[in-house]
Amino acid sequence: MGLQNFERRLEHAFDSVLGKALRGHLHPVEIGRRVTREMDLRRRVGVHGLISPNSFVVYLSVHDFDRFESFLDALARELEEAVRDHARMEEYNFMGPVTVSVVEDPRQRRGRFAVVSEVKEGHQGLSAASVVLSDGQRIVLGPEPITIGRLPESTVVVNDANVSRRHAEIRRSGNEVVVVDLGSTNGTRVNGATVRERVLSDGDNIVVGTTTMRFEAS
Repeated sequence: MGLQNFERRLEHAFDSVLGKALRGHLHPVEIGRRVTREMDLRRRVGVHGLISPNSFVVYLSVHDFDRFESFLDALARELEEAVRDHARMEEYNFMGPVTVSVVEDPRQRRGRFAVVSEVKEGHQGLSAASVVLSDGQRIVLGPEPITIGRLPESTVVVNDANVSRRHAEIRRSGNEVVVVDLGSTNGTRVNGATVRERVLSDGDNIVVGTTTMRFEAS
């Protein structure tokens, strides 16, 4: 399902490119399959379950790198989403944020590529955690909280009369991540339930006013 989603997203975003320039050549979904296979081959048992690589470098031939150059950034983002999707399906954990880099490698022949993966801890050893906004923007949770509200200095600024100036924050609490309502007027909801403070799980939807964001632990 993760790779199918990956392929559908790419085809939707780059239909004209994938339909013509890539016909009969190396296709991004082949890279997606190799990356997720690398996750399966290099997974290991950790304290809290299976640990998967979270850092990937894809090495393309000069020819293929040139063909993909116009959408390399988008390809890397979609590969990162494929990694997260696969981790959810297989219940893999990450030691840090997911990153995928696509680089040129003169040693690779046309149509061939290599993938090198690594388990990398997050900054200051923090586990992976992020908030995905409705427009697809991803905000990685570091040691400092993610603040939500109408104040311009908030991490997530929400211009909504139903949202308080200092509405809520998402912060780390030991090995967990919690969302905390900061005494807002209209409350904070997680998966439809109004909360004061709640430990977040991967995929939880957080709603403030009319704005929805998704927590991801992968």
